[in-house]
Amino acid sequence: MIIMIAAAAENNALGKNNQLLWHLPDDFKRFKQLTSNHYIIMGRKTFESFPKPLPNRTHVIISRQANYEVEGAIVVSNFENALAILPPEEDAFVIGGGEIYQQTLPFVDKIELTRVHADFDADTFFPVINPNEWKLVEKEYHPKDEKHQYDFTYETYLRRL
Repeated sequence: MIIMIAAAAENNALGKNNQLLWHLPDDFKRFKQLTSNHYIIMGRKTFESFPKPLPNRTHVIISRQANYEVEGAIVVSNFENALAILPPEEDAFVIGGGEIYQQTLPFVDKIELTRVHADFDADTFFPVINPNEWKLVEKEYHPKDEKHQYDFTYETYLRRL
């Protein structure tokens, strides 16, 4: 199964200047729990925004740079090549950024979205989820608290057949 995982604001904002716009520790924990021991597929800029590779995950980086290499990661030139290297029985997570989400949405089976209940000024956005193509199957609301500056909701979508 190909699963897209993201945190996006009400206006679909993802980030600005290759940085996240909020800090939600529980969302980071959920991301780690869902993606650990799986393939994670991302664009080069998303990978370069990490201080170091994420532990316990196989990194697949999509880059148009012909000579781009990262020790311990698999670099491919497009999403089709990323799909080709995935073991058939293995779930893989598309983790961004905005351009990669847009390109891969037609291939995705499931979306795990953290909807941050605020609007942000951004330069990178999550694609619009078309309700004719996607069914919301699970929602879990979390109010803001001392660790979380914003209310947020975990939303799980499955592709309509």
